[in-house]
Amino acid sequence: MKKTTIFTHICVVAAAAVMAACSSSADKDSAVSVVPRVPVLLPDSTGAVNLDLDISVPPRYFSRRSRLVVLPQLRDSSGTLCEYDPVVLDAPIYSKKLNRLERLYGYRDSLSSSRRAVSSTAQGLTVPYNNKVTLPEGPQTGRRVYGVVTTDGCGECSAVDTVLLAAIDDPVDLVKRKYDLKWMDPEFTIKPKIREGRGTAHIQFIINRYDIRLDLGNNRAELDTMLARLRPVVNDSLAELTSVKIYGLASADGPLSFNTPLSRNRANSAMRWLCSQLGLGERQRRVFSTGSRPEGWEPVVQAMTAAGNPDSAQVRAILNKYAGQNDDVAERYIRRLKCWPVIRENFLQKDRKVDYEYTYRIKNFTTDEELLRMYDVRPDAFSEAELLRVSTLKQTPAEKQEVYRTVLRYFPQSLPAANNLAILLLREGKAYEAERVLKELESNSPEALNALAATYVYQNKYEEAVELLSRIAADDVQARYNLGLVRACQHRYAEAYSLLSRYNDVATAIVALSLNRNADADAIMSGPAAADRSPLAQYVRALTAARLARPDALFTALPAAVADNWLRRRAMGEYDFEPYHADPRWTETFGR
Repeated sequence: MKKTTIFTHICVVAAAAVMAACSSSADKDSAVSVVPRVPVLLPDSTGAVNLDLDISVPPRYFSRRSRLVVLPQLRDSSGTLCEYDPVVLDAPIYSKKLNRLERLYGYRDSLSSSRRAVSSTAQGLTVPYNNKVTLPEGPQTGRRVYGVVTTDGCGECSAVDTVLLAAIDDPVDLVKRKYDLKWMDPEFTIKPKIREGRGTAHIQFIINRYDIRLDLGNNRAELDTMLARLRPVVNDSLAELTSVKIYGLASADGPLSFNTPLSRNRANSAMRWLCSQLGLGERQRRVFSTGSRPEGWEPVVQAMTAAGNPDSAQVRAILNKYAGQNDDVAERYIRRLKCWPVIRENFLQKDRKVDYEYTYRIKNFTTDEELLRMYDVRPDAFSEAELLRVSTLKQTPAEKQEVYRTVLRYFPQSLPAANNLAILLLREGKAYEAERVLKELESNSPEALNALAATYVYQNKYEEAVELLSRIAADDVQARYNLGLVRACQHRYAEAYSLLSRYNDVATAIVALSLNRNADADAIMSGPAAADRSPLAQYVRALTAARLARPDALFTALPAAVADNWLRRRAMGEYDFEPYHADPRWTETFGR
């Protein structure tokens, strides 16, 4: 608990006698300390640490007339972060006078909840201190709990000592660096790039006629829309039109034997108009074909239903009864309904539908030079495989990100592009954006699911990461490994070690150090992980050497580790390295 007003000046006049008697001891033999040694504490799964330690006060450290206060403060390189409940020891005479002030003058001691009386200051004292405190958000290294010691009675006039009570270590960020993310680079294969399009034109014709009249209804706009779809393909030097199929839809009313050839002739008219407008030669016209399709009565009953016409139920019943037979059978009974004149006048379509479907082939790009050149000009003409190949040819992370975003613009469900873009974003600390990219996928691969779990880890949403990884861990080795890392991030080190011990790698060694299994960490780094010479591996070797008091091994590994700027900053605040700051090799490594 943070103490906002731990110490207040004693304002009662009678307290002057106590204050006058309070002074710093001049004959203290040594400093306040922690016994048997300063503990290194790890946060638990709630982000809290248990300050469970014994504070040693040497004989005659404070006088029989004074009060000793030890105020624990959490600090890092930026200054004091929090203050915690103090240790307050009242010497015999001080305690006697304080009790008198309270009894006779109603004095209220601001430290009454923490004070304890001691019978003698001539003997050394061992004072237990226990306080579970939640750590604030902030740096993972360089956090220390210091005790500010005062013997002036009020606890704030002058500090006579500052003692290190505990060091707080948290290897979570080291563990995160081992999270296993798989880059996806599919093999580049050249396949035909066939694309397709489709649409419907609503064209009006004079009854029982099939010639195109641009002055009827909205015919010009409908036909221009067809033209706008096909003209870019015909004019594209990289595209080849491979098929165009145009279907006239036979009317629901009237004999099917009459409507079918009429609708085909109307499709032929639309085809001839298009070919003429596009200026196609004989060879290009060969890819065109026409046909007819029965329109049926379904659009009629749907229009009646949408209009709330009560007779739609009768028409629906007829269609259900004669389902599977041609339209002439249903029409015979629909015409007998009393509502037929209303149907004919209001719900039979005045125009006719012409459906069209087309396919075209895009030229392949085969050489790296051609891919890079054409990417800057026509990325829309690329296949997914070609775009992914371009991503491998780009050099910088920013260039690769731009290509992956292009892939997802044209192929929104590209797993490799989404996975790799998310990894690049995570490297920049953009976990939220990486999560959004992956969640836009309709399906996932094991690689993408592990990357999604990583976005949760980097946002400290560990339970969500555990839930996701647990679902796939049975079938995916990568997920099982990452689950062990997440358990370590949750400070569940024993469980993490159980999951990671089979791998015997740097992450396993980090967790071993967290459990104070220093010999195990040393065996891993000199054995199964000996070939790993990455900065992180060297940092773990240096940390292990520091724990085992091997300065030569420490300074062999440390220079290679701190070539990584992030590890360099961490090393400056690493508690295990503090005993070696006076070594000349430390100055050689970090400078003055």
